[in-house]
Amino acid sequence: MLERLPFPTNIRSARTDWLPAAQQAAFRQIMKGFAYPGRLGRLDTEAEHALPLLLATLVDRSNRLADPRQLLAADEYRRLGSRASSPESAQFVVLPGICPPDFQPMLGSLENPEQGATLIVVAERLAAGAGLRLSGPGIDGAASVAVQGIDPLWWQKREQWNAGFPLGVDMIVVAGRQVLGLPRTVRIDTKGDN
Repeated sequence: MLERLPFPTNIRSARTDWLPAAQQAAFRQIMKGFAYPGRLGRLDTEAEHALPLLLATLVDRSNRLADPRQLLAADEYRRLGSRASSPESAQFVVLPGICPPDFQPMLGSLENPEQGATLIVVAERLAAGAGLRLSGPGIDGAASVAVQGIDPLWWQKREQWNAGFPLGVDMIVVAGRQVLGLPRTVRIDTKGDN
């Protein structure tokens, strides 16, 4: 009997994920998530998971992508066309949230803070409600989001990586077809997060 991994692997796209209209709609949802952190977005895909559509929207041949746990099916890399890389030198890093981060991502520089990595963390579940308490630009007061399937070390490391603002990392949490944008400007209070 094959052992079931505690996170999704071999994630495949739908044919429609590669259409310009689907990627344009996904891009709008992703940008809305960064403009209004704490608001959950939904990517419209016929696939079981939004990860391939998310990557098809953001990644191209000029980017380096790290997927050290091989969450994506092998043929998805050919479609994306991005260069494989280590998490330390990739512009986009995909990892399951249950695996604590054990790398130092690119944080950018004072001259080029936009060169900080975008971390795409695959969670088990996202929902509005008690959990993470978010505050900062784009949030009226505070917002709460329940996130399941993320090792608490992610939040500690994110705080360390973003301590030297404007340097740091942006994060997208994806669970099924839902996405949560967490720009580096957002503060996260984990008190009460299980």
